[in-house]
Amino acid sequence: MTEKIEANPLGERLQKVLAQAGVGSRREMEEWISAGRVTVNGAVATLGVRVADGDKVQVDGRMIRLNLEAEQAMPRILIYHKQEGEIVSRDDPNGRANVFDSLPKLRGQKWIAIGRLDFNTSGLLIFTTSGELANRLMHPRFEVEREYAVRVQGVLSTEQMRKMTGEGIELEDGPVHFEQLTDEGGEGFNHWYRLVLKEGRNRVVRRTFEALELPVSRLMRVRFGMINLPSRIKRGMMTELGENEVRAVLEWVGLPTGYVKQVSNDGRQEKLTRVRPRKNELARKPDNR
Repeated sequence: MTEKIEANPLGERLQKVLAQAGVGSRREMEEWISAGRVTVNGAVATLGVRVADGDKVQVDGRMIRLNLEAEQAMPRILIYHKQEGEIVSRDDPNGRANVFDSLPKLRGQKWIAIGRLDFNTSGLLIFTTSGELANRLMHPRFEVEREYAVRVQGVLSTEQMRKMTGEGIELEDGPVHFEQLTDEGGEGFNHWYRLVLKEGRNRVVRRTFEALELPVSRLMRVRFGMINLPSRIKRGMMTELGENEVRAVLEWVGLPTGYVKQVSNDGRQEKLTRVRPRKNELARKPDNR
């Protein structure tokens, strides 16, 4: 009989704590918990269980150090200009160049890639130490915009462009709909387009143009949500966002932006209270196109 975990009403949800510890996104942690890969104090964990400092959490038998106070720290965010010929994975049997190899080393955390780019795609790649932030930007239900510049061999017809932004193009795994599509011109056989969509299915841009018999010769992501790829960040270069920039991203996705110290009336007890974003700030999502 499987031992039952007693819920700690004062603790935080396990999947949230693991995401904050940088083990992975909250969505990944929910999948791992459901698969029985996580234990709490020696018992197999279930979704929704809460943990607190002092609880022993293991993932695949590896002990995870819990530090709920780390939630008070501002997460880190890196912007990287990915080059073609690099993979967004820590493990590759072919030994190809890995985007994680160039990132700053972390102690007790790990970099989480927000939205993958395939081997032949370049452009904006975002890394963070916050699984919560990664979840808000990647989970399909949040419908965060991705913007790309794409060069194809050929030219879209007016009817094709209308269909791509209207009812969509049917692919083997379902239709794809572009929020915006603009003609950027071109020379000779190659033509550039700028497009925006709210999903991150594998190779979805390339597959859409291939379905229209227009092979993609170059694909570059230039924006993810409110974060643009700065023109000063050349291929293979990276930059880390400052505290005010990180706070702006947290506000934009609706996550707490920091903590304030509150003291009880008798002056004896202190506690940290999370500062939530103001509703009017959340409603004002900037258009950075």
